[in-house]
Amino acid sequence: MEIKHYDDGKKGHFKAIEGDVQAGIMTYVWAGDKFIIEHTIGNPDFKGIGKKLLDEAVTFARNNNSKIIPLCPFAKKMFDKHEEIHDVLAQ
Repeated sequence: MEIKHYDDGKKGHFKAIEGDVQAGIMTYVWAGDKFIIEHTIGNPDFKGIGKKLLDEAVTFARNNNSKIIPLCPFAKKMFDKHEEIHDVLAQ
């Protein structure tokens, strides 16, 4: 599986692709030096894909000294459950 990242400076997404099938996508928009995760969609045939997309977003935030605002219900739930990613959570 490949996760591709697209960012145009205003918005972006992480897209998981297996062959020619889209396994999932997580979209975000920039708000200054933070980005807001707006939406996560996972193909039900790919269990755990949302977590993999979130892991990519967290890695991206860490590598770019950014913070994440998780408005997406899935992302918010994952931040609530996993303290180890709170270093990139916007206060």
